[in-house]
Amino acid sequence: MKFLRRLLDSQAHHFEPGGKLERFYPLWEAQDSFLYTPGQVTAGPSHVRDGMDLKRMMITVVIALAGCVWMALHNTGYQANLAIAAGAAPLATWQTGAMQALGLGFAPDDLLSCLVHGGLYYLPILLVTFAVGGLWEALFAIVRKHELNEGFLVTGMLFPLVLPPTIPLWQVALGISFGIVVGKEIFGGTGMNVLNPALVSRAFVFFAYPAAMSGDAVWIAADTSTDAVSGATALAVATLGGTADMAADFDWWRALAGFVPGSMGETSVLACLAGAALLIGTGVGSWRIMVSVAAGTLLTAAGLNAIGSETNPFFDVSPAWHLVIGGWAFGAVFMATDPVSAPSVRGGHYVYGFLIGVLVVLIRVVNPAYPEGMMLSILFMNLFAPLIDYAAIRMNVRRRRVRYAG
Repeated sequence: MKFLRRLLDSQAHHFEPGGKLERFYPLWEAQDSFLYTPGQVTAGPSHVRDGMDLKRMMITVVIALAGCVWMALHNTGYQANLAIAAGAAPLATWQTGAMQALGLGFAPDDLLSCLVHGGLYYLPILLVTFAVGGLWEALFAIVRKHELNEGFLVTGMLFPLVLPPTIPLWQVALGISFGIVVGKEIFGGTGMNVLNPALVSRAFVFFAYPAAMSGDAVWIAADTSTDAVSGATALAVATLGGTADMAADFDWWRALAGFVPGSMGETSVLACLAGAALLIGTGVGSWRIMVSVAAGTLLTAAGLNAIGSETNPFFDVSPAWHLVIGGWAFGAVFMATDPVSAPSVRGGHYVYGFLIGVLVVLIRVVNPAYPEGMMLSILFMNLFAPLIDYAAIRMNVRRRRVRYAG
């Protein structure tokens, strides 16, 4: 490693101010910062010293996502193999051809087969996300002459996990381009964005190409044209038949573990809880937001259960089911807690999270044409985060005036 360090130092002058490649300094600094801790340290007494810098925060989030990435590989392959084993013929795609070339079968109980099969769908989406998104990040860094920020590392990891395995790669490229350029860079880059860039990317793909993001067939990476296999998600079943139909088609504990059809990395509540424990333990994620989202969801769902509806079976979906279906857990742990688009005042975290929980149930239940409400509820509350901060600060000012009035 010392040899690599000396090699990088010997070439650094070409990219520093006055060098021949000065324009590409952001690219040089990015790889140097990724490989090594920056050599500059704060010496003045007026600064707060903390070992948790932006790079460590982003890497912590990526580590917290490890369980969801595992499920993106395992469950995607498992659902595909399950569909094939149940009688649906595999599509003539390069993924199934690669499986056969590797000598792997399509058994749902074969862990290696599930992981490899799922990886053949997940990894291309991940690579396209980082290639296209990284290109936009580098372009804006070069034009603005500032360093490449580590924020895209998390966005690039989050976006593939909220996509179905069969989404066309060109739509992935368009989605991440919209999220980076419109969702973040036009506001000034990392730390300046009003909305969560990964959710902006998903919202763009969802509304621009709804056929590729919703429906039964897109959630399972195999041909589901036969009657032997149903690719419907729990949310879709709940829209038609409420808790009774969901309980007939899905097991609550399997939904908790994540072995149900859905977006690649957001089906497992257990994986999200493991990530939440790491984020809370390191102080990177706000437990106040997570707990408040859960409280808002449970109370609203219980209230709608009490009201009931003769025409809308989604009113009968129990609070416990709301917590394990769709992208609720993934959104509550990784999306709602984004420190940039969420309120900065701790007291505002409770209001912000609670309203997200209320809205996700209302969108799911009152508007059954769009059964998943986590994405829209978080984006909607992102817009109100500055107002929540303002109200919280004003309340704090009033309390201090009263306290020190005498």
